[in-house]
Amino acid sequence: MARILLFLVCALSVIALAPRAEASERYAAFVADMQTGEVLHARRADALRYPASLTKMMTLYMLFDALERGEIVLDDSITASSEAASRPASRLGLRAGQTLTVETAIRALIIQSANDVAVAVAEHLEGDEARFAEVMTARARELGMANTVFRNASGLPDARQQTTARDIARLAYALHRDFPDYYAYFSETRFRWNGVTHRTHNTLVGDQPGVDGLKTGYIRASGFNLAASAERDGHRIIAVVMGGASASVRDAHARELIEAAYSAINARSESRMLAALNMPRLNPVREQEILTAELSTLPAQTAQGSAPGVPAARVELEPLDGLRTYSAPETPSDWAVQVGAYTSQAAASARLESVAMMGLHTLLGDAQARVEPMQRNGRQLWRARYAGLDGSRAQSICQRLEASGESCFAVPPAA
Repeated sequence: MARILLFLVCALSVIALAPRAEASERYAAFVADMQTGEVLHARRADALRYPASLTKMMTLYMLFDALERGEIVLDDSITASSEAASRPASRLGLRAGQTLTVETAIRALIIQSANDVAVAVAEHLEGDEARFAEVMTARARELGMANTVFRNASGLPDARQQTTARDIARLAYALHRDFPDYYAYFSETRFRWNGVTHRTHNTLVGDQPGVDGLKTGYIRASGFNLAASAERDGHRIIAVVMGGASASVRDAHARELIEAAYSAINARSESRMLAALNMPRLNPVREQEILTAELSTLPAQTAQGSAPGVPAARVELEPLDGLRTYSAPETPSDWAVQVGAYTSQAAASARLESVAMMGLHTLLGDAQARVEPMQRNGRQLWRARYAGLDGSRAQSICQRLEASGESCFAVPPAA
């Protein structure tokens, strides 16, 4: 029964993002550190998904590339064909024969996610949308997007148009790397055209600290998608969430992943500093399950807007004076090992389950998995511990975990 409950805790990390079964099947996520290339989080990152309007990131890549090559300039006019004008919402409202500048097209693609403009751009650059999609796919291959196929410029439904969360992250990285002069357009939140002000669908831009782009997307087959890039203190990350049950739940989950990623980066920096001082490591955020387990404690209906009540998925650090090296006594089995301290009971339980699956069955034996409440500076925290060990076994478990880069420390009797 205990193992079943722990399994359910892990499963809730996906269910919280997408309460309906079909929504959870569409879920995928990927978070990476752009400076180091380190993957900070990956769930179904290489599973095929429908990109929806994330497709327009590639349309923009092609448009920026044409600008860089001098084939077009920002003031050039693009004329809408009847084919472009026929595309359904989301759209700018172009009529056949109507024109707009290249710069307006950029803003319409990013902010309004205009399907009519995407077709007009495709026809302007390659003559027709089908040819443009072929060129998009070829360029995607050059960028390392091995699992991506484009069939149109907008992301409107096409069963053959597929990508992965990892490929979308590669595209986001390429946009930032290859077009620094144009990347700032992704941070704009509104533009005015023909007397109408259009506002961005990406609520994280200008609201979540450091987020400065990129794109949202939705069709019924894909669920709610988002690719976001953020920079704090000179450190940039990319986060991709696909298959959200709603825009608000998707956004809340993306915020969680971004905060958890920066917690991991900060913990890694702190760990390097402690290593230089020859001090024990302090529970860095490493477990992928933990990053989303925090969201399972959040009712879906409260995941709105800036989600002020959503706790960041982070690890609390144990006090330094509690991390001494102890000599293992020869008797009682009242030692424990602590593998983390977290801001929710669900995250602590998920951590214990993940440790149990690391090939430590022999060493753990009949050790008792415990989630213990504790108070720290008026806050409720939860320790993840295995208890009922002798000192020698506790030390061996921590040595095995630390050799794999995992955090652990032995807890002596009565500690």
